[in-house]
Amino acid sequence: MDNKKEQEREELHRAIWAIADELRGAVDGWDFKNYVLGTMFYRYISENLCNYINEGEVAAGNSDFDYAQLSDVEAAEARESLVQEKGFFILPSELFCNIRRRANQDIQWAKEHLNETLEQVFRHIEESAKGSESESSFAGLFDDYDVNSNKLGATVAKRNEKLVKLLNGIANMNLGDVKDHQIDAFGDAYEYLMTMYASNAGKSGGEFFTPADVSELLTRLGTVGKTEVNKVYDPACGSGSLLLKAEKVLGRDGVRNGFFGQEINITTYNLCRINMFLHDVGFDRFDIACEDTLTSPQHWDDEPFELIVSNPPYSIKWAGDDNPILINDPRFSPAGVLAPKSKADLAFIMHSLAWLATNGTAAIVCFPGVMYRGGAEQKIRKYLIDNNFIDCVIQLPSNLFFGTSIATCIMVLKRGKADNKTLFIDASGECIKVTNNNKLTQENIDRIVKIFSAREEVKHFSHLADYQEIEDNGYNLSVSTYVEAEDTREKIDIVKLNAEIEKIVEREQVLRDEINKIIREIGADSDASI
Repeated sequence: MDNKKEQEREELHRAIWAIADELRGAVDGWDFKNYVLGTMFYRYISENLCNYINEGEVAAGNSDFDYAQLSDVEAAEARESLVQEKGFFILPSELFCNIRRRANQDIQWAKEHLNETLEQVFRHIEESAKGSESESSFAGLFDDYDVNSNKLGATVAKRNEKLVKLLNGIANMNLGDVKDHQIDAFGDAYEYLMTMYASNAGKSGGEFFTPADVSELLTRLGTVGKTEVNKVYDPACGSGSLLLKAEKVLGRDGVRNGFFGQEINITTYNLCRINMFLHDVGFDRFDIACEDTLTSPQHWDDEPFELIVSNPPYSIKWAGDDNPILINDPRFSPAGVLAPKSKADLAFIMHSLAWLATNGTAAIVCFPGVMYRGGAEQKIRKYLIDNNFIDCVIQLPSNLFFGTSIATCIMVLKRGKADNKTLFIDASGECIKVTNNNKLTQENIDRIVKIFSAREEVKHFSHLADYQEIEDNGYNLSVSTYVEAEDTREKIDIVKLNAEIEKIVEREQVLRDEINKIIREIGADSDASI
């Protein structure tokens, strides 16, 4: 990235921090992100629709056309065709720029009616997609944008005062032209906000966000040797940033058929869909479902995925063998046993394997305990190894994720491996410290991917284990079992040490003799004086 773009990005980040810092007030930062991101989304789709219509009119020879200046009656004539093409419709009077302008020009109106107006606008946007192919992409998108929340202010006037500040703050952000995909200012602003709030919110924020460096590593591991994939999938997609990393790694045309995921948390599900739009992913190129992946999986009938990347929740409870149907579920039945009810980690692994294409790769962040615990988890590991599905296990540094300092692992799954061996990589030292967390640098990521791609043996860093070795270790997949840690203690030369000890002993004897001599002399002098 050149200096100009980097300066623009830093300027954008400063502006975001300023607005968030000014506006959050009594509202917790992690809650307030819904207002900041929701307003950004409102601005984005308003400008996106205007640009789309204006470009079409200019191409038709109407160079002075401006959709924002059109009457609602005239604009409504194009509603049906615009919903088919863009997935939604906004009347000119309800565009971000016009609502903001009115709020600043008519202060009294803003104090009394802005919250009601915004609520109506958001409802109209969602309703515009009803009955169309885009309905599921827009339904409930603004549910977490509560314009009547007491967190915004004790009275309507105070709440609306904050909403005016919010509109002005977002309007003044230098987000560039929505057509400029290279800078991707809207998407970058989203990423920065999520990082900022996740780091400040601790566990509550970290649950929904995979840091960009870890996301890049997972995606690069899953795309080694590929320039494109059919689709990318995340069974616990959170806010969607990990899904979208595939486009950054492979390029805009590198994901042919789009982005797919499932998320159980309704707030995060809404954030994920907003994230897709802010990264200029059209409604027809993503399919995000809000369901429990383990007990109510979506995308059953979809073509298997060539790329699966995920950071599922660590050791959460699930139905397990309390649900008699699950043991016969084709996702879990091949292993002959279900993941423990108190630890669903390997249930996510089995689900991902079931959704994986024969030529695909899944890279999944795991809690370390799943690599060595006994019982049902050992039986599932045995099934995975016996059927040659595990390509690599990577030990990551500690403290990479917001909300937890634990050192995590990555399990890489493949259905069509070229050999019958499993690579183990100890990347626990591949990081730098940044503020309160560790971070993977580009050099760290490059080194891990290089060793992974070459399936290379490197002393104290990687080991390629055959089936027999893993079986002999009781299907323990902990990296420390296979990669010997380097002994960084200073080497001791025993011969040299003994020689030095002898000299010390000799010197000690000389000193003792000198002390005894002095004592005798003192005693003699004392006798003489008597």
